[in-house]
Amino acid sequence: MIKIIAARYLTDFQIALTFSTGQEGVFNGRALLQRSGPLLEPLRSESYYSRVFIDAGALCWPNGLELSPARIYESCKILESA
Repeated sequence: MIKIIAARYLTDFQIALTFSTGQEGVFNGRALLQRSGPLLEPLRSESYYSRVFIDAGALCWPNGLELSPARIYESCKILESA
C-alpha cells in the first residue's frame, strides 16, 4: 500500500510529495478545489491550503480533510529521476 512520507507546500496550490515507493511528485490542488463541499471551502485560501500535513500516510488539513495517498498518487505529476 502506497503512503505519502513527505509533503512540502510549494506555491499556487501545489504540494511537493515523496511517496513510500521513493518516487516524488507534485500535486496540483486546483483540480480538487473545483469541487464543492464544506471541508473544501477553507482550502480555497492559499494560506490555509499551505497548512497541509501527513497523518498515517495520507494528505491532511487541520479541518479534518484527509485525502487517500493512492488517489493523490494517481492524480499527481510524478517527477522523472535525474
